[in-house]
Amino acid sequence: MKTEIDNEMEARDMSETPLEPPEETPHAPAGTVQRRSQWGEVWRRLKKNRTALAGLAVIILIVITALLADVIAPYHYRTQNLQRIAESPSRAHLLGTDELGRDVLSRIIYGTRVSLQVGFVAVSISVIVGGLLGAVAGYYGKVLDNAIMRVMDVLLAIPSILLAIAIVSAFGGGLVNVMIAVGISTIPVYARIVKASVMSIVEQEFIEAARAIGARDIRIIFKHVLPNCLAPIIVQGTLGVATAILSAAGLSFIGLGIQPPTPEWGAMLSGGRHLIRQAPHVATFPGVAIMITIFALNLLGDGLRDALDPRLKT
Repeated sequence: MKTEIDNEMEARDMSETPLEPPEETPHAPAGTVQRRSQWGEVWRRLKKNRTALAGLAVIILIVITALLADVIAPYHYRTQNLQRIAESPSRAHLLGTDELGRDVLSRIIYGTRVSLQVGFVAVSISVIVGGLLGAVAGYYGKVLDNAIMRVMDVLLAIPSILLAIAIVSAFGGGLVNVMIAVGISTIPVYARIVKASVMSIVEQEFIEAARAIGARDIRIIFKHVLPNCLAPIIVQGTLGVATAILSAAGLSFIGLGIQPPTPEWGAMLSGGRHLIRQAPHVATFPGVAIMITIFALNLLGDGLRDALDPRLKT
């Protein structure tokens, strides 16, 4: 795992050559042509990375599965058959049944929707809050920077999973609370990454030009600074979704997260652990689903990092 210092240095490197928006014309809005060119180059690099494309393909398949869960799943995730408790995989139940006779495959398919929801919402909370705090700290500096970053340092001193456990313990489990807890626990990571990017961007000439023509700080931050911080945010966000899914699964596994009968993969693991000898499939298949999803997200995140890193430009 990368340290926070590594993340900050990487964020600075990705932001060393920000896009300077060209002059506005009736046919080309500011920055549009150059940004399209940059993202086109990123896509060309990404297409050359087979492992990243494999990760992207798996993620697309997982997203489609989540969207079409009601159509794909052979049974509803709550349907029980007490005559088929902990039954091994068969034609009727391809991945077997769990401790209440529910179809494991159907619950994994529906669980895809829950896990992705947790991952994306938690990362969105972290990016929005952490990004704004980091942008303010990096842009204004001095006292405001010290105040914000000292709070972030305190939060970083606490392992994110322990912080999430503390929040969930205080406010209770459930889907919404888990998403908020996991999101809050990783805010400092994004705050430091965005701050590192902003500090290198505000030194650029086009920022000075925007100030010289009287542009307000809020306009400069949202129109010129943050758009040029997207590279490290996208990379960390992709990897962060994997971390959020794993954290939510961990919370559910120890009984503090999403509660049954909601088909969350961590809760499914927890429910099947006492059957690990008699019916190992009950816990094994949800674990495999977690592993595949996180592995695919990490492959995609690493590929995006390589494609967005300006040091790789020829």
